[in-house]
Formats: sequence, C-alpha cells, structure tokens
Amino acid sequence: MATSTTQSVWRSLGGDTTKTAYAGSMVMIADFYFDPTAANTTAVQKSASDTSAVILPIGAVVVEVHVNAAGTGGSSPTYDLGWVGYSDSSALDVDGLVAEGDADSGKQVINWATATVPGDDLGVAMSTSQMVKVTGGVGASAATGGSISGKLIYYVPTNGKVTA
Repeated sequence: MATSTTQSVWRSLGGDTTKTAYAGSMVMIADFYFDPTAANTTAVQKSASDTSAVILPIGAVVVEVHVNAAGTGGSSPTYDLGWVGYSDSSALDVDGLVAEGDADSGKQVINWATATVPGDDLGVAMSTSQMVKVTGGVGASAATGGSISGKLIYYVPTNGKVTA
C-alpha cells in the first residue's frame, strides 16, 4: 500500500476559485485493533498483523468511532478506548473516546448522538501540545478473549489552529 504525506493546506476548488470560502478541515481515518482483555492503558495497534501503535497528531479531534466488537466470555464484557500522551505519559484519558463499550455486541457506531458510551474527549482535541497514542483494553467488566477492531474518524483543525 502506498503512503501519502503532505504538509499542504487542502482546499476544495469545486465552487470557489477565489479562495474566499472557508474550506474546513480534511477528515481522515485510522484503523485500530486491540485485545479486550489487555489493560486499558495499552496502545492499540494498526491491525491484527501490524503491531505498530496508532499515533495521532497534535490537535487530532476524533468525531466518530466505528467498532467491530468481537470480545468473548465474561459477564456483559466492556472495553475502553482512549489515549495517552506520546511524550508525556502522565497526560492520558483511557476512556476518553469510548467509556464502557459493549465488547461482545458486533458492529457499533459511536458518535455524539450515541446515548451511553461516548467518552468525554469525543469531538474535542485530545492534546493541544503533543501527539497521542490511542489506547484500548478492558472496561469495568472483563472479557476473556476475542478482539476489538475498527476505525477512528478524525480531523486536525485547518492550519493547525487547535482549540480545546
């Protein structure tokens, strides 16, 4: 798979060639995978076969999480999804994206409209001063096996202008 990187300002030229209209921020998607029996401070990995940590840039704002919850065992098992600072691990919120998600319920979409499990960092910048590692693991009720995978839908504010 090819890798594309740019530091350019992205704009839509679809209706405004004068660059007067506010173009907004580009939405990105990051895959994740983790073991729902791991400590919830554990960095999630990119996939079942790619154990690299999922690291998001300074100012990243996760607005939605798509989850395939395939946890097994336990009594109504739950999971947490959050973050820890890349350079300062004392900055963290281990359930900032999903708090006590249902670990054995299959496909889920978690966003601002989800009534019970969005974390308090969904929709706001996780850190305005450092990159973050996404974390995931056991919630209050432990699974005994399985996996949790999905996609983080996020953006970084235009021109790096981060507001918390």
